[in-house]
Amino acid sequence: MAFDTQASTVSKQRLWTGRILSAIIVLFLLFDAVGKFMKPVQVMDACARLGWPSSLVTLLGVILLACTLLYAFPSTSILGATLLTGYLGGAVAIQLRSRAPLFESMFPIIFGLLIWVGLWLRDTRVALLIGRRT
Repeated sequence: MAFDTQASTVSKQRLWTGRILSAIIVLFLLFDAVGKFMKPVQVMDACARLGWPSSLVTLLGVILLACTLLYAFPSTSILGATLLTGYLGGAVAIQLRSRAPLFESMFPIIFGLLIWVGLWLRDTRVALLIGRRT
C-alpha cells in the first residue's frame, strides 16, 4: 500500500488544538516520569499495590521519559505514540491483573486515545496511516 507523499495542509485551528492537547499530554507524562525518578511515597505505594518491584521504578521512568520525548518531537512523534501505546497497554494489563477499580484500568486506554487524537490533529501523516484523509 503506497502512501500519498504530499500531506495536505492542516488548518491553523486544528494544528493548535493538536499542539495544545499534545503539550498537556507531554507535561502529564513528564510529571509521571519525574515521579518515578524521585520515588515519592505515593508512587512507591502504588507500585506495591500493583505488585511492581520497587527496584524497577527508575527503569520505568527512563522508558516513559524516552517514549515521551519521542512523542514530543514532530520527526519522531508517530514512533513515540506507538511506543507510548505499548507502555499504556502494559499499564492496563497490570491494573487488570491487580483487580484495580474500573476507572484506574480504563485511564491508560483513555490517555492512549488522547495521545493519538493530539497527534492526528497536528500531523496529517496519521490520517494517511489509518486510511482516512483530512
